[in-house]
Amino acid sequence: MSNLSAEQVILVDVNDRQIGVAEKLAAHQLGQLHRAFSIFILNSQGQLLLQKRAKHKYHSGGLWTNTCCSHPRPDESLAIATQRRLLEEMGMTCELKELFSFIYRAELDQGLIEHEFDHVFLGYSDRPPILNPEEAEDWQWIDLSKLQADIRDRPEVYTYWLRDCCDRFISAL
Repeated sequence: MSNLSAEQVILVDVNDRQIGVAEKLAAHQLGQLHRAFSIFILNSQGQLLLQKRAKHKYHSGGLWTNTCCSHPRPDESLAIATQRRLLEEMGMTCELKELFSFIYRAELDQGLIEHEFDHVFLGYSDRPPILNPEEAEDWQWIDLSKLQADIRDRPEVYTYWLRDCCDRFISAL
């Protein structure tokens, strides 16, 4: 977890105005509201690219989630951060557009609290990802209706933030 201590996140207020920075791990230990993003990539059949988080991640390891999630660095725009992380995690790039944003707070494993102002982005690609094993251990394309049903039937296999925003994402399409 030493790398997590070196990484910083942008602390924000409920209007997404920057109010400071904090070490990533400390922000998650204290439940401080910080800026984040979630990327959803759809293929030409309208299926969503899911990733299974690597088991050794600092929280939510081994859970299925949307294509890519992360945090912009201080002084890094969301446009740059989303492209950087999509390439780092999934080995891919594509045009992204922001659909909406929302705030959520969840108590996670490892005693951590996720409290994020999350910007949700949409992109399209038919290319299979090239996973970074430090970030993700598996991937799949899934029909959106099947995903909604599976989240209802087996919520424990999905990340909190995907469960929280899946219906909103589908409604925003």
